[in-house]
Amino acid sequence: MEINLATTADIPALSGLLSLLFAQEAEFAPDAAAQQRGLAAIIDEPAVGAILVARDGPVVIGMVNLLFTVSTALGARVALLEDMVVAAKARNRGVGGALLREAIAYARGQGCRRITLLTDADNVRAQAFYRAQGFAMSPMVPLRLALD
Repeated sequence: MEINLATTADIPALSGLLSLLFAQEAEFAPDAAAQQRGLAAIIDEPAVGAILVARDGPVVIGMVNLLFTVSTALGARVALLEDMVVAAKARNRGVGGALLREAIAYARGQGCRRITLLTDADNVRAQAFYRAQGFAMSPMVPLRLALD
């Protein structure tokens, strides 16, 4: 397995992985056109974020993306781990852990002082995975306002 930065050539495979992820999330639904626009916006503008891709040979088997912003509380750059997904056939092989470790190292290398992520409240498996990687529940509660 190899992990590296995504390129525009990876967008179709990444969009397919996002469709798997969004099909299981409570708040989102797959939308290939929107996913491809979002992926391209990140890949084309490294200041916005980064997408790391796990490959088994030429095949994309997982991805994680980080979006960057600045925390006024920390006075430093921070990251939002927006999406992380591993193809069903590649699960339970350490791909997710490797991707997350690489994402943490990448964020540190970009000067980030914190990574925040959201997961569905009932996705206890994902929560256990992230806790095992050092993440902790936040006392803050996420709220959203859709601007459609």
